[in-house]
Amino acid sequence: MVVTEYVVQNWALILVLLGFATSLISTVFLEKKTIIRMYCLIVEVALLSAVVFVEFHLAETGKNPTLRAILIAVRYSATPLIVAQIIHTLVKKYKWLVFIPAVVLTVIDLISVPTGIVFSLDELGTMHRGILGLLPYIVVGAYCLLLLVLMIIHSSKNSTEKIPIVYFCFAFAAGIIMPFLIGKEYAQLFCATIAISVFVYYVFSILQVTKRDPLTGLLNRQAYYSDISTDPGDISALVSIDMNGLKTINDNEGHLAGDKAISTIAGCFLKATKRRQLVYRVGGDEFVIVCRKISEDDVIDLTKRIHELVDATQYSCSVGYSYSTDGKKSIDELLRESDENMYSEKQLYYQKTNKTQRTN
Repeated sequence: MVVTEYVVQNWALILVLLGFATSLISTVFLEKKTIIRMYCLIVEVALLSAVVFVEFHLAETGKNPTLRAILIAVRYSATPLIVAQIIHTLVKKYKWLVFIPAVVLTVIDLISVPTGIVFSLDELGTMHRGILGLLPYIVVGAYCLLLLVLMIIHSSKNSTEKIPIVYFCFAFAAGIIMPFLIGKEYAQLFCATIAISVFVYYVFSILQVTKRDPLTGLLNRQAYYSDISTDPGDISALVSIDMNGLKTINDNEGHLAGDKAISTIAGCFLKATKRRQLVYRVGGDEFVIVCRKISEDDVIDLTKRIHELVDATQYSCSVGYSYSTDGKKSIDELLRESDENMYSEKQLYYQKTNKTQRTN
């Protein structure tokens, strides 16, 4: 009967976790370590839901208050540990340092079982907050804020990436505020909230990977065609960029050196772009920047920044742009003009350097 009651109460959560696990089986776009960590998240959320169920069952029956206190400590500790696990999964450079605050909180929560510094249970089984009663919420809030900041930092300038950020703001804000509005019963909803949130980010990550060039991290050709078909009237300019001498690098130093060169200048393009300027890798050493609702002076400044940043490396590129003063030029016209201007600059480069232009 207890198992049946657990399944009934957590049926939506079980379906989400099973769907998540099933999706991971066929995932080929993410690293193996990332997939393993996501499986760990699934197990952790499932275990937390079991802890919450048992704790609430003990609260209803009034049995074994010591075990219930331990389970409350586990519940308080599990939330920041799970959010830390999410951060560790999505942003791997933080390694295990991100778990330190969560581990410290876990120790404090366990100490609270005999001391009551975070929470305590009276003779009637009613829970009361101790002097550090708000600490679990503060730690969770700090982790959620860090996660949101990291999402913003690692997102591109594409407005569509604001959607999951807004969603996470809502989901995690609810996780911090709702316990004060509806009480401890929100603990039963938290597991489903975190499971759905992680699954949403997983789906979003897969969609982003399919839009990204794996070598440079820039938006790819497929994303370019998709984006230019969306509100084409908002596109003020196109900037065409072509790397100079890539074939020579590949022939003389190897394709690894060529890949390094492409990645290096791609990083320069990202640094050069500002709001409403998105960079796409549309070919081997061919790039396009789509500029929306900006002035021609802004486009000129962009091309200058590109040259300055690339010139600071050992590589070079040719840049050309086309601007639509009245917004009536078609995408094909803009691309044709920007390509022509780029190739004119490329010819000047080879003339000035006395190098021979080599093609595939």
